[in-house]
Amino acid sequence: MTDAHLRSRGDGDGSKRDLTYPPLPEALVVPVYDNHTHMEIADGGDGALDYREHLGRASSVGVRGVVQVGTDLATSQWSASIAAREPRVLAAVALHPNEAPSLQEQGLLDEHLAGIERLAALPRVRAIGETGLDFFRTGEDGRDAQIRSFEEHIRIAKEHGLALTIHDRDAHDAVVEVLDRVGAPERTVFHCFSGGPDLARLCAERGWYMSFAGTVTFKNAAPLREALLVAPRHLIMVETDAPFLTPTPYRGRPNAPYLIPITLRSMAETLGTDASMLAAQIASHTELVYGAWDAEPVTVDE
Repeated sequence: MTDAHLRSRGDGDGSKRDLTYPPLPEALVVPVYDNHTHMEIADGGDGALDYREHLGRASSVGVRGVVQVGTDLATSQWSASIAAREPRVLAAVALHPNEAPSLQEQGLLDEHLAGIERLAALPRVRAIGETGLDFFRTGEDGRDAQIRSFEEHIRIAKEHGLALTIHDRDAHDAVVEVLDRVGAPERTVFHCFSGGPDLARLCAERGWYMSFAGTVTFKNAAPLREALLVAPRHLIMVETDAPFLTPTPYRGRPNAPYLIPITLRSMAETLGTDASMLAAQIASHTELVYGAWDAEPVTVDE
């Protein structure tokens, strides 16, 4: 399996971004994890970091490990391959909801789901995700395929005893309906939590984890900060969703796992707590969800 990036981040609106990576933040005293990142995506133009560079920078500021997340069969295979030989990486594998309609149309959805299930059996694959529902770009004709794919991912997670990583965009009610109807896995994480305090209360009632990304630092994200205040501390995690959603004050520039300290400190400020205490709590929650990063041996590179 190649170490090269599998794709590059596109600029959908055609605007020119600042492609330089932000400076290293002050290191965390208590280390934590980035529980959702996409190191297979190149960003930063000619200065794009490969996964080793990402992990080196992250380690230097107190980010001790990451969950590398797949969004189709190719990126899921890449994620599992990197996790198999890098002790700072665990993998999550899935077909993104936006992939499901086109795969079903091509008659390939079942084949690709079977590929995800094969990857789910690997020891350093610890989550099924990101899966869920995304009605932002999918019309009515694609919803059935998304729901069927989501239900199959839930089944795979439960049968393999893995965490479930939820992608939820413009689909809060539908995501909750599916999870309630088929039964959510014991460890279910709403990645890049995007709801307000009402969804946070609902997640809390069901014991679902809420993972906050750089969006919680955005000036216009008051509902997210309200949700953070409502969420029980034992159900909070932190992520980058890199290379997207870079926290303030570097919004728009390439994101990377080493920027987790910025988001975590912003969360601590909102919560009125000490950043080190919050980091210790989040690190503990993250290990409860995914297991220890060193629980399974890695393959030594030749």
